[in-house]
Amino acid sequence: MVEIVVGEDGVARCNWSMATAQYQRYHDEEWGFPVGADRRLFEKICLEGFQSGLSWRTILEKRENFRAAFHDFDFHKVAEFAESDVERLLQDPGIIRHRGKIEATINNARRAIEMVEAEGSLARYFWQYEPRDRLWDGREMLASTDASKAMSKDLKKRGWKFVGPTTAYAFMQAMGLVNDHLPGCAARDRVEDARRNFAVP
Repeated sequence: MVEIVVGEDGVARCNWSMATAQYQRYHDEEWGFPVGADRRLFEKICLEGFQSGLSWRTILEKRENFRAAFHDFDFHKVAEFAESDVERLLQDPGIIRHRGKIEATINNARRAIEMVEAEGSLARYFWQYEPRDRLWDGREMLASTDASKAMSKDLKKRGWKFVGPTTAYAFMQAMGLVNDHLPGCAARDRVEDARRNFAVP
């Protein structure tokens, strides 16, 4: 059950954000705010893939290391990685050293280039999956939705890896395609305002 917790600063937040100060900042300043920049969207879909089987806290604590390792998730640069880069990254203690996830990130960079050529931008592609009828009742955090299942299915059809429905939905939550801050959370209205003023690509 996801609940509201009031912190020492008197601010009400979704309880998952209270584990660390870094988590709290992520909740307050990033999670759920709409994103239209292709590089940030690519970074997030990749990091959600790395998270598979782990906690987001683990990934968040290593995020700057990931950014350094993958050229700030410039997918044109990552697409040029070779086997020697895979071997180098497998020796990097600052990231998750999982061959399948590293290779998936390189593969997905190549697929991202194809997507931009086909769709105009990653943002234009991803935002078409914004659900128009998502109503958060506050009772439980969903693991996937019809929209995330559709996104996952299409990404896999296009050759993307580590993009299951749960990963796709976590991506949608983080990038603002849905607002899953709880009713009563101080960030919820700010996110909703940002979503209302966001120009969908």
